[in-house]
Amino acid sequence: MRDFIIPWDDTDYGTPKQTGAPVTLTIDGIEISVASGTSVMRAAMEAGLKIPKLCATDSVEAFGSCRLCVVEIEGRRGTPASCTTPVAEGMVVHTQSAKVQKLRRGVMELYISDHPLDCLTCSANGDCELQDMAGMVGLRDVRYKEGENHFDEAADWRPVDDSNPYFTYDPSKCIVCSRCVRACEEVQGTFALTIEGRGFDSRVSAGTSLDDFLSSECVSCGACVAACPTATLQEKSVRDLGTPTRSVVTTCAYCGVGCSFKAELNGDQVVRMVPHKEGRANRGHSCVKGRFAYGYAEHSDRITRPMIREAVSDPWREVSWDEALAFAASRLKGLQATHGKSSIGVITSSRCTNEETYLVQKLTRAVFGNNNTDTCARVCHSPTGYGLGQAFGTSAGTQDFDSVEHTDVAIVIGANPTDGHPVFASRLRKRLRQGAKLIVLDPRRIDLLETPHIGEAHHLPLKPGTNVAVVTALAHVIVTEGLFDEEFIRTRCDWDEFETYRDFISDPRHSPEATALLTSVNADALRAAARAFATGGNGAIYYGLGVTEHSQGSTTVMAIANLAMLTGNIGREGVGVNPLRGQNNVQGACDMGSFPHELPGYRHVKNADVRAIFENAWGVKIDPEPGLRIPNMLDAAVEGRFKGLYIQGEDILQSDPDTKHVAAGLAAMDCVIVHDLFLNETANYAHVFLPGSTFLEKDGTFTNAERRINRVRRVMAPKAGYADWEVTQLLANACGADWTYTHPSQIMDEIAATTPSFSGVTYALLDAKNSIQWPCNEDHPEGTPIMHVDGFVRGKGRFIVTEYVPTDEKTGPRFPLLLTTGRILSQYNVGAQTRRTANTVWHNEDLLEIHPHDAETRGITEGDHVRLASRAGETTLRATLTERVSPGVVYTTFHHPDTQANVVTTDNSDWATNCPEYKVTAVQVALSNGPTTWQNDYRYQAAQSRRIREAGE
Repeated sequence: MRDFIIPWDDTDYGTPKQTGAPVTLTIDGIEISVASGTSVMRAAMEAGLKIPKLCATDSVEAFGSCRLCVVEIEGRRGTPASCTTPVAEGMVVHTQSAKVQKLRRGVMELYISDHPLDCLTCSANGDCELQDMAGMVGLRDVRYKEGENHFDEAADWRPVDDSNPYFTYDPSKCIVCSRCVRACEEVQGTFALTIEGRGFDSRVSAGTSLDDFLSSECVSCGACVAACPTATLQEKSVRDLGTPTRSVVTTCAYCGVGCSFKAELNGDQVVRMVPHKEGRANRGHSCVKGRFAYGYAEHSDRITRPMIREAVSDPWREVSWDEALAFAASRLKGLQATHGKSSIGVITSSRCTNEETYLVQKLTRAVFGNNNTDTCARVCHSPTGYGLGQAFGTSAGTQDFDSVEHTDVAIVIGANPTDGHPVFASRLRKRLRQGAKLIVLDPRRIDLLETPHIGEAHHLPLKPGTNVAVVTALAHVIVTEGLFDEEFIRTRCDWDEFETYRDFISDPRHSPEATALLTSVNADALRAAARAFATGGNGAIYYGLGVTEHSQGSTTVMAIANLAMLTGNIGREGVGVNPLRGQNNVQGACDMGSFPHELPGYRHVKNADVRAIFENAWGVKIDPEPGLRIPNMLDAAVEGRFKGLYIQGEDILQSDPDTKHVAAGLAAMDCVIVHDLFLNETANYAHVFLPGSTFLEKDGTFTNAERRINRVRRVMAPKAGYADWEVTQLLANACGADWTYTHPSQIMDEIAATTPSFSGVTYALLDAKNSIQWPCNEDHPEGTPIMHVDGFVRGKGRFIVTEYVPTDEKTGPRFPLLLTTGRILSQYNVGAQTRRTANTVWHNEDLLEIHPHDAETRGITEGDHVRLASRAGETTLRATLTERVSPGVVYTTFHHPDTQANVVTTDNSDWATNCPEYKVTAVQVALSNGPTTWQNDYRYQAAQSRRIREAGE
């Protein structure tokens, strides 16, 4: 296969890379120095000498079962396997002696004698390691007569397992190399596969004898498929579309891990997505979404022609790009002429590229003349920006993902990495299996706690809404028991502020015993967790939306920062404060100035010197007054003051809280422009629809949760004719601008020229280095993997008093339960992409998790339809009984619009950033006969609003 864009080494060296003192040896007359612990096989590969192999691959530890890689070593008896033999000083190795060549041919002959020889019609033809190795060892004939085998329809023959929607398992082609089993264990950490039987009866098994791949614990990450050297585990897309002939390296557009992939193609048709081993975030691993769920790009629901309508009650009318843009521009300019320049605004997308997001916020500031810009990044992680900015001076995480390999104790708070950030979860699980301790603060018992072969683990099942009280209690134990790092605090932090904080945190009212009734966390368990973190070595904190989406989200982030500084866990590998971003470019959307009060680089719009930078670059005056956030836009719309909105790549009707209020605000506007792939829920209230482009159809960059700027490369032509950045430019010019960008690299050059943390970023540097972590500037020309190494960006670290203030959302007789929400592995955000893939086989509806005790008192059994009601609204969905949640707590996801879970969430929000309080809603649950009146009305209205006028009507 010819690689179209692969600027980095993609060689499989057979065994993992090692670090250590150099060792010099000679292989086939070539002298080479490698790190101690390196295998002879890898050393040979690094010297440019290839040794045949089948059971070895550099993503897993050496196994030594296939015996194809045998070599001769001077002074040693026999022919050891090169994959399991470590190098030694002065070693002399022969890889091509007559003896080893004969042995290899004999071994290969045995393999081929029990393998179907249908190579010409096999889906792995041309991409099969067994085929390659047979040629490499010079096998030309098989002497064994036909006999018992695994591929004829004999008594022990087994059919192809076709149950998984994305790949097949063909036992007849299995050589029992165990690479799939080891990948499942060592790379993914699920332990779903095993080898059953012994000797000739050995086979790969997914689960029990009654399981197939779909019913087993397999999570469809694709690690086994990537590891398989034959067609035993094979993508169905390769079977159906043929072996790919070229590839393009790009970045996944799902969660905030930011995995690198090779999009492998025939022509412009994507055949498969293969995790790129040189990807710094994923290191060659993937999850079911990034690996397989890209089919939405070709889904029949995609809209590829612009559409307009006079009123939302009218059917859509397909028009040309020119007509759609002229219609939109005329409406927007007319609204400003009638209602003032601040009557319109924009919403940027955390799923679009940095360059596209930059242009959208530029559109409202430089063309509309106001700062009415907001983003879903505020709806999820704005407390991270505020809280870390206050404590450290920067609004982002401190580490790279590689740092977890050096962690001794990990706190995971308000995050479910195995579902929300699965590739990072696999890396964390690997560290836990190596002995790191785990502390989980979450109302649910998340899957991370079920990690096989895990060591010490603490679960603190706190009551939703009490994050601040629990984290403060952890700090109380550390301070009052003298476990804090005084040297770090005196050197790196403001000591006077620490003394004030120490007086506050030492108060007995913050003790675990005093807060236990409030938080529902056992005092002894909390003390044990605090001691483990303070005394366990390198301590890292990873958190998610279960921290930020609270009325005290910003306070919790500052409390987490306090905890890290208190224990000296900042500024080196294995430690830090690490927000796990929910979407692929949440970090980038924040960096690019999507907030109404901040220009790119987190600089306040009121600062004249900052405005001058952009005024000089853009040739316009910038309004010094902060604009409106989404809730303010909706309030102003209901009041008649806000009339028009351009929304790129977001579905606020499904993703934002208090759905009825969002609907009322959108319905009150005179011009809603939705720029997206599909007619989403928000488009029900739109007057203009501009078709968008997928990540496969554009160039640009995403910035992941570790501040890593990754290249997104165009794989195929945009289905609608334009990439998203081009559409925004066309709209700006239709409104009177004169933008002349011809490539996203020019937009990045403008970002670099105006934003200090990006000042050294260029596409050429990204292509050369694979990726870069900001800040990238003169002081850090190749980026900054770890922040705050020698000092905090703000100078001295700031300890902040974190007083617990209860949420206004209270349980009572009418609403006695607390609802919290989250995600599931197979689905993503509002589900617009993943619902249009085969991932629905795992999750085709949102379910309500309820504790058996709460279910019993309400007469609810497994699978019953229930009514979920709050002060804001009600919906219906099916219930599932589980002890993952505590009594008094219920949980659901928000991936399916039929449920519209956010119809029950309230308008409560974080005190500093207005981040909605999705994670705490007082509710009641009762048996239901079917959909609510609101659900029925909504379905009717949605169907009416999505009518498209046929040509000629």
